[in-house]
Amino acid sequence: MGFTPASGLVMSTRTGDLDPGLAYYLSRTAHMTPARFHQMVNHESGLLVSATSADLRDLCARAAVDVRAADAVDLFCYQAKKWIGAFAAAMGGLDTLVFAAGIGENARSSGSGSVTGSAFSASISTDDATRQTPR
Repeated sequence: MGFTPASGLVMSTRTGDLDPGLAYYLSRTAHMTPARFHQMVNHESGLLVSATSADLRDLCARAAVDVRAADAVDLFCYQAKKWIGAFAAAMGGLDTLVFAAGIGENARSSGSGSVTGSAFSASISTDDATRQTPR
């Protein structure tokens, strides 16, 4: 996350990173106000726009039969792979990658899909151990 929760990785209803020039372009071509742009970026974008659900569990379950769901999962995995790779490079590598919260608990296939084909090696954990962390 950067200055706002909308930056970074694409999420259920948030865009993730986008070109800053988009705000000006949409204000000029679609007469979009700053308030409308904020609403779109934070509540009407992300995985929700790519498919019929913003819930990664639903999207993973339907990916084999719904091309839009498959595209949304692929989009999430691609974006996650970019962020994981960037942070791994900045840290000089990593030994273990743990998916916690919603991905670790509910959408394990997208967690492992996020690193499939990555050029680095790490132990990947999406097992029940992530659920036993004290909160």
